[in-house]
Amino acid sequence: MKVRIIILAFIFLVLLPSVAQTQKRSSKARTTQKVSSTKKKSTYRKTATVKKPATKKKVTSKESLSSLRSRRSTLQKQISRNQSQLAATNRDVKRQLGDLAVLNGKIDKQQRYIEEIQGQVDSLSLHIRQLTREFNKLSEQLEDRKQKFRKSMIYLYKNNNQDNKLLFILSADNFTQMLRRYRLVTEYGKYQQKQGELIKKKQKQIEDVKTQLVQTKDSKDKMLVVQKDEHEKLAQQQDERQKKVNQLKKRQREITNIIAANKKEMAALDAKIDYYVKLAIEQERKRREAEERARKEAERKAALASANGNSSARENSSSKSNTKAAPMQQWRSNTKEYALTSNFASNKGRLPMPITGSYVISAHYGNYTMGGMKGVQLSNKGINITGQSGAKARCIFPGEVSAVFSLGGLVNVLVRHGSYISVYCNLSSASVRSGQRVEARAVLGNIARDASGHYTLHFQLRKETATLNPESWLAR
Repeated sequence: MKVRIIILAFIFLVLLPSVAQTQKRSSKARTTQKVSSTKKKSTYRKTATVKKPATKKKVTSKESLSSLRSRRSTLQKQISRNQSQLAATNRDVKRQLGDLAVLNGKIDKQQRYIEEIQGQVDSLSLHIRQLTREFNKLSEQLEDRKQKFRKSMIYLYKNNNQDNKLLFILSADNFTQMLRRYRLVTEYGKYQQKQGELIKKKQKQIEDVKTQLVQTKDSKDKMLVVQKDEHEKLAQQQDERQKKVNQLKKRQREITNIIAANKKEMAALDAKIDYYVKLAIEQERKRREAEERARKEAERKAALASANGNSSARENSSSKSNTKAAPMQQWRSNTKEYALTSNFASNKGRLPMPITGSYVISAHYGNYTMGGMKGVQLSNKGINITGQSGAKARCIFPGEVSAVFSLGGLVNVLVRHGSYISVYCNLSSASVRSGQRVEARAVLGNIARDASGHYTLHFQLRKETATLNPESWLAR
């Protein structure tokens, strides 16, 4: 019995490690299974997590698209605002440039006025000096006459009795000497009377000169006051110009762009004007050539008729007279054109301004720098004349309208005066038509309001294709 118990205990001790190992393996297997299961669950969760964001991604995409559309709308509005601001800035810069150009014209006009006043002051100063010299000279003459008259009066006072005069006459050696002495006494009395009258006359002259001198000095003083006021106005205008220049200097880029655009527009306008000028010249050349051919043909027919005899001459007399009439009329036309050209040239410096009402020249002829803007170089084939609201363009000399054309919404007119051509640009409307004869000061059209808000006429003057400086031809 004891032996059995010992054997069973031995077997139990032998089998116990293997059972423990088996349990350990089984536990490990279960742990592995759990881990695997956990991994599967984790994988499932991950898959689920991936799937769930997919739904979220669709929502985010929709939100992103809406956001992009909203942003695009905001950007479009911002671009529109920026464009409006840029347009407003350009308009403001154009207005300021226009104001500066007009102000420069006013300053030029003010300076010319001050120069005219200075000329008047200088003339009055010269007149004052002349009157002063004349006054001094007359005063010396008057003093000399007074001295002589005083001496004569003293002599007369000492010898002023009839006995002395009679004794002087009767004490003559002979009758002839007595007559001479009588005449002398009489003439001396008249001389004294005349001297008194001359003194009065000199005194009157001196008083007149003195009055003129006082009036001239008074006029000069008034002119000096006016000159001082005008200088103050000029200083104010120059200060105003400097302020505008300082404002514009901050917008150099906009100014550069606007000037570039203006140059482009002016180049297009000049090209159009050149085209119509050349066209007018070519038409005039063809007309003269036709007149020359007609004249030569008339001369040939006249010579042929003369050679055919009197009978043929009588038969063709009516047709010959008609043939001669045309070239004669044409030569009259040529003579008229020549006279028109000659008269136009002889009126240099006396032609009327091509604008109605008050005005300032806001842009000059040729290459120049805008007043106050050193870096702004401009070029002009004519001049710009800025007038008041309602200003009209008017013809400077009798002629014929050779062209009326539009460019950029504005109307332009060319008038031919023989070989000279005047050009009127920036009109809102024209009151003439091509081929129409116009007289001096005839209204050609209404002046348009430009981008700067001013009514500015661009005026050119040409002889054939060569440009001329209008300021040398116009009376101001």
